[in-house]
Amino acid sequence: MKINYQKELEKIIANLTTVPNLLLHSCCGPCSSHVISYLTKYFNITVFYYNPNIEPQEEYEKRKKEQIRFIQEFKSLNKLDYLDCDYDNASFKKAVKGLENEVEGGARCNKCFYLRLAATGKKARELNYDYFTTTLTVSPHKNSQKINEIGLILAKKYQIPYLVSDFKKNDGYKKSIELAKQYNLYRQNYCGCSYQRKEQVHE
Repeated sequence: MKINYQKELEKIIANLTTVPNLLLHSCCGPCSSHVISYLTKYFNITVFYYNPNIEPQEEYEKRKKEQIRFIQEFKSLNKLDYLDCDYDNASFKKAVKGLENEVEGGARCNKCFYLRLAATGKKARELNYDYFTTTLTVSPHKNSQKINEIGLILAKKYQIPYLVSDFKKNDGYKKSIELAKQYNLYRQNYCGCSYQRKEQVHE
């Protein structure tokens, strides 16, 4: 049975008595826009840009630059900052080895979700954050049930709460598009990895 993770998030928010510190994995500026806008009312947010799946490196740097620009320009209600990572495409290639020909949305994507969320959970634990989560559920093209399942598994592994979500609910994806237009953010036309890009070319 599918769980309404957005409702679960709303319950968590309703019971907050302080402003917790949240490490937010972000895949890109446009996807982060609505998520940050929504969560900044309740959390101090550090955006964690760990995306070793993005290829080529020039594309990675372009998306990172736009992410930083949005954070700098957005008027956050609570603390909003940024934590960078080194470009680490080799880790992604290793994680999805043998799954190169999988269809988009399948086992390769799940490995990618796990890789990025594991890095976020581990870093959140190291730096003593109260929660960690990801912007990935804002996309209608991503399996939010699987993303949350992975996040909850990693919460147990790293002993830090994972903030469940389904940010595309309540017109979240539409709002992210509107904010991207408002801030004139670069919107990429593929998720990030070369395998998915090849699928688009051959469609």
